[in-house]
Formats: sequence, C-alpha cells, structure tokens
Amino acid sequence: MRDLDLTTLRLFVSVCETGNIARAGERASIVGSAISKRLAQLEDTVGTALLVRKRHGVQPTAAGQTLLEHARAMLDGAARIERDMGGYAAGLRGQVRILASVSAMAESLADDVAAFLQLPAHGNIQVDMEERVSPEIVRGVRDGTASVGVCWDAAELGELKSRPYRSDHLCMVVPAKHPLAARKSLRFEQTLDYEHVSLPVNSAVQVMLQRAAARLGRTSIHRVIVTNFEAALRVVRAGLAISLVPREVAEVYVSAYGLKIIPLAEPWARRRFIICFRDAKSLSPSAQLLVDHLAAQYKP
Repeated sequence: MRDLDLTTLRLFVSVCETGNIARAGERASIVGSAISKRLAQLEDTVGTALLVRKRHGVQPTAAGQTLLEHARAMLDGAARIERDMGGYAAGLRGQVRILASVSAMAESLADDVAAFLQLPAHGNIQVDMEERVSPEIVRGVRDGTASVGVCWDAAELGELKSRPYRSDHLCMVVPAKHPLAARKSLRFEQTLDYEHVSLPVNSAVQVMLQRAAARLGRTSIHRVIVTNFEAALRVVRAGLAISLVPREVAEVYVSAYGLKIIPLAEPWARRRFIICFRDAKSLSPSAQLLVDHLAAQYKP
C-alpha cells in the first residue's frame, strides 16, 4: 500500500462527518470534483470501496468506517506533533505527556504537577495530561504515546519500570437515608445486595471488584456506569445507587450532596499508586525531573 496522504484523509473524515461531498468541499474551500478525485485515489490505494453513494449524499462502507477511526487517530497524532514541535520552535525546552487514571486525576496529581511547574527551574517545561483507564495507560507508555503513566499498582505493567507515588482509601458512599447509612464500616459482600454506580468495566478498580465478587460467588449489580467520580456521586445523591469511591474524593462532596461515607473493611481498600515508564534511560531530562518530583510525594 502506498503512503496515505493526510490531506486526503482529512477530506475523507470531513465527507463522512457531513455525509456530503459538496458540503465537505465548502468546509475545506475545495471544489467537490477535486475531493471526488482524491477519494477515488484513496479507494484505489486501500483496494476497496470506502463510500456508498446515496441519492442525497454518501455514507462509509464497513471498510470506510474502519478507515474513519484510523484516520481520526492519525490526524490527532499529526496535530499533536504539530503542537509539540511548535512548542520547541517557540523556545520550549521540555515537554512531558502523562497518562493517568481517573482516581489520580481526581485526587492529587493535578496539584502535584502544578506545584512542579511553579518551581522557577521548570518554567520552560510543559506537561500534558490525559485521563485513561489503567490498561490503556500501560499500553500507551509501552507504545510511546506518553513517557509517564500514573495508575494503581494492581495494573499489570509487564516490562515497564515503576516508582511509588501516593495512596488512597476506597469507601462506600450512600445517600443519608440508605439502609447502610448507619453502619460504621462495611465488608464488600454486604454491599452486593444493592445497585452500584461504577466506572467503566475495563478500569482497574472495576476489574478488581468483579474478581472480589466472583470469589464470593456473587456479582455486582451495576445500575449506572459513569466516567468520573463527580458523576458517580451525583447518581448517589439522586438515590439511584451506591458507589465505591476514594475517601479523598468523596470528602469534597459529601456535605454539599448530603451523603454518608462508610469505611470499607477490606485489605484492598487502601490503594497504592505508581509512576510507570519504559525505563530510566528513555526518560527525557524534563520527564526525569517530573518523575522525581512525583515520587517525592510518596508516604509509606
């Protein structure tokens, strides 16, 4: 296959999004016939039809839908390259990209990174952060999408190296009038009779909870799945479900939301976070400085 042209891919994405070659041409200030020619060349390059022509527009074929997903990823990567190189052209001396779990982002990571950047010696360093679930963090660091990852130490790191970071404490959060609200502490098994609001099923904590329930011969009832803890606590406030949330996050919301925090009497309720990276030699000087700063926050 010949090299794919980013301009053609950008036009292909626009055509798929608008469903119309003429409208895509208006968006890109290119005549429709020129776009049609590029799309025909693209189909010839990949060796299959990518679009189905309809009476009032076009829509991607199955192959076109697959290419659309790849094209968006490629264009996003190209945009990042342009932005990163632009930063160096403007005099930026260092740039670090971090992939972090929702827990780390919601708790202390943003404050720790802000403190790092406020140090005079780090004035020319830029840190970009992106929220991912633990398996994606490990994969992204391994594949070079980011130089540093922050996740729960239960994640399977493979050959990645790690250093300890912070820790948190999982607890149950329930509405003030919930049957469990009067309890001083809870075992996980005691929560399984109630509907839960949870994070995505492939997140490290949800995988751990599924395994814990399976060991008890039970299953968790997930009534609602959300992507962040604030949304989970809003669901709990509405009385729709209960949720397992880090105490460090829940304490910010419980008074305003009228919720009750109940400690979880399980050995895994205290979680430890780690900073992961490919190896020390692969870290840029800026990334090494950031890793050292984050690791200094560790308290046994």
